Amino acid sequence: MKVKINKTALELMQGDITDLDTDAIVNAANTALQLGGGVAGAIRRKGGQTIQRECNKIGRTCVGAAVITTGGNLKAPYVVHAAGPKHGEEHEDEKLKDATLNSLILADKHDLKSIAFPAISTGIFGFPKDRCATIMLSITIAYLEGPTSLEKVIYCLYDQNTFEIFRHTLQSLVRKRQP
Repeated sequence: MKVKINKTALELMQGDITDLDTDAIVNAANTALQLGGGVAGAIRRKGGQTIQRECNKIGRTCVGAAVITTGGNLKAPYVVHAAGPKHGEEHEDEKLKDATLNSLILADKHDLKSIAFPAISTGIFGFPKDRCATIMLSITIAYLEGPTSLEKVIYCLYDQNTFEIFRHTLQSLVRKRQP
């Protein structure tokens, strides 16, 4: 599914984010920036140790923040590491909104033209996928309605269930935008 927000394409797809040829992919990071399991583990396996070494130099980040490294052996030249919240922690919705927004701002700061997101915090952190879709897509649409150098934002969802949740949410949000 693809929609246009101003001059930017917003696209949903099912697949492996580490296979994408975008300027950056987003890692659903932990605050220690350790590439363990889930999306981070796949990034470490395909991207190589260079990414982890760069994360180690950065050290830590806080929930809601985003930092950038090179993409190592990935097709994407950059990885944006967005630290999402664990389900049940205080102000979790706001923290997920911040992680998404800070990733988009960082992409613009580095003059990137394309970025791909996973469903941040929905894996081991247990964040509900429907709330994640609403928060991430809403803040992305709002951001793209303003000035940006981004030409394409992709949400790359690993499984069919998550893709369908995001597709339904995006359809609903787009309908609400229409006059």
